Amino acid sequence: MIDAVVVGSGPNGLAAAAALARAGWKVRVREANDTVGGGARTLPLTLPGFLHDHCSAVHPLALASPFFSELPLEAHGLRFLQPPIACAHPFDDGTAALLFRSLGDTGATLGEDARAWSRLFEPLVRDFPALAGEVLGPVLHLPRRPLVLARFGARALLPARLLAERCFRGPRAQALFAGIAAHALQPLERPPTSAFGLLLGASAHAVGWPIPAGGAQAIANALASFVASSGGEVLAGARVRSLDELRGIRAALLDVGPRQLLSLAGARLPGGYRRALERFRYGPGAFKIDYALSAPIPWRARECGRAGTVHLGGTLAEIAAAEREAAAGRMPARPFVLVSQPTAFDPSRAPPGRHVAWAYCHVPHGFAGDATGALEAQLERFAPGFRELVLARAVRSPADLERDDANLVGGDIGGGAASLRQLLFRPAVRANPWSTPIPGLYLCSASTPPGAGVHGMCGYLAARTALRRAARGVRFEGP
Repeated sequence: MIDAVVVGSGPNGLAAAAALARAGWKVRVREANDTVGGGARTLPLTLPGFLHDHCSAVHPLALASPFFSELPLEAHGLRFLQPPIACAHPFDDGTAALLFRSLGDTGATLGEDARAWSRLFEPLVRDFPALAGEVLGPVLHLPRRPLVLARFGARALLPARLLAERCFRGPRAQALFAGIAAHALQPLERPPTSAFGLLLGASAHAVGWPIPAGGAQAIANALASFVASSGGEVLAGARVRSLDELRGIRAALLDVGPRQLLSLAGARLPGGYRRALERFRYGPGAFKIDYALSAPIPWRARECGRAGTVHLGGTLAEIAAAEREAAAGRMPARPFVLVSQPTAFDPSRAPPGRHVAWAYCHVPHGFAGDATGALEAQLERFAPGFRELVLARAVRSPADLERDDANLVGGDIGGGAASLRQLLFRPAVRANPWSTPIPGLYLCSASTPPGAGVHGMCGYLAARTALRRAARGVRFEGP
């Protein structure tokens, strides 16, 4: 007998299954693809022996996750590697601002803003476990550490450009903060883009920006192994095309976005909720290239080779302009580019002496053009001779990303636009955002709070809702 079915095996779906299995439920996970993991997959995309991450390669929120920290994932094969430098932000003069675990070492690369960087981040780093528990928990909740949340929120609600210009005098710290905040995939003049810069920046100092040994697949495999060891099962190649396929269970949890929920549930959803899902907004897309390389990336600023993540965007003004263009539906001439070369820290993912790297840039939602030239121009700008090292490349447009993972609508890797409204109320305005109007049916994807990132909290919070409501007798209504 199965108590619950989880549809989709991304980190949130697997986290939901893990939470239910830990509570004693019999859980079945059904994944449409042949490999579990959703965005956390590692695949042979270019040449034999080269292993590439389907989406992100670097996972600060996996270590920050309150739920993942409760699971014995190391016993299931998960091991994190910490690059010496979390993030590097190179400039045209051949230098780079560097984000270290140490506030002092970071400040040493920021010139006149060394003390300002410490003043901004030291309180967040000091209280980071409490901060992560507040920010990665339910949006509407009674804070356990109200002063910690208030200190964060007072600045997190600001536009990132305003906070950068208010806190820092020099271009190096401004640009470093802007690059971190640009993970929001929103114009830096909009609130609450500072929240991304503050949370991810504090994560770098508190827990690092780690890379899983063997690739992102290791996270998915560890979660799936925990589910199996707890009596559950994880099935790949088991697509669910309609809710009518699910019957005789206590709960169904869907690691899908609003568009997929509409497709699965159809007319069973009430009109008001259905219209709210139809109004859900998706953000700019990603254009991603995975590379097989003959040698390490030849960064002009050599310190970039010791960083797990490199942000290519130049100054604050240049990054802000690129993000505005992408959000407005125009391809930036100089896009903001994120780069990672995992084999600098994990040589097992390529043949001896060879390397893998990925790079993606922010492009308009559903962008149908070819951003390869613009992306690689940014790489050549900061790493002259890069193109000469390329043995093979796997280019994926927003449409390709969506075809590989239906949750990445229009190439949006964030599960929906990170506007203030949609961070507070996603995917619809409900007291409990993981519930749906159909009894026993719950959403557990990044389109629910707390949103994007490999932290599993969307799945955990949805599972907690399912357990609580099942205790009151709520069951999934089959066909």
